[in-house]
Amino acid sequence: MSFPGVDYEEPADFSLVEKDPVSYIDQDSGELMLGDIVINAQRVISQAESYGHGIEREYAFLLTHSLLHLFGYDHMEKDEEEVMFEKQEKILGLLGITR
Repeated sequence: MSFPGVDYEEPADFSLVEKDPVSYIDQDSGELMLGDIVINAQRVISQAESYGHGIEREYAFLLTHSLLHLFGYDHMEKDEEEVMFEKQEKILGLLGITR
């Protein structure tokens, strides 16, 4: 699960952050706070078994999927889904993590 901390007008458009950095930059660390990700280890294991692939692949998929949500990508509409899922597969492929 992901809990975005930035409201993007367009996915990965950081202009909002640039306009109001105080709202998005951690004052102690100076780092951009994209939001939070929560991954349930038992769910990773059960989904890996259900989908017939390894735990590493399922964990990497869930992390990648959640990170894309934190960058403002979504899959509620068909065109959004195509963009997001293409990015997911590209990232996982670059990492050498396949089905």
